[in-house]
This record gives sequence, C-alpha cells and structure tokens, in this order.
Amino acid sequence: MNKKLIGQRLLELRADKPRNEVAEAVTISVSALQMYETGQRIPRDEIKIKLAKYYKKSVQEIFFTSKEHEMQG
Repeated sequence: MNKKLIGQRLLELRADKPRNEVAEAVTISVSALQMYETGQRIPRDEIKIKLAKYYKKSVQEIFFTSKEHEMQG
C-alpha cells in the first residue's frame, strides 16, 4: 500500500467538501483524516470501509493499486 497514493485518492474524492464534514460523517477526527490525506498514516480496516461507503467506492478502488489487486486475485 502506497501511503502517498492513498492520500492523493482521498484528497481527490473529498474535492471541495470541508475536511470536518467528511471526518464527522465517518466518525474520525479531522487530524486523522488529514494524516490519511497527506500520506502520513493508512486508516484501520474499519475506517477504510467507512470512507469507501461515504465516497460510494469500493475499498479496493481507494486503498489498493490495480497491480496489488491483480496479485491478490
């Protein structure tokens, strides 16, 4: 898992929504979301699921590259 790539995807998904709005919706702190978006940390599995549901994407789309996904499949 590439932290920077995941952070970039999360930033793109959030677009112009306020960070606090997303953090509140998925019940995490704003600072945690910021760390995920800047590639400092990768969220725990339960947070990955919440973020994926919020953005209406699959966990694989957000957190795994197509190469990693192909290797597992």
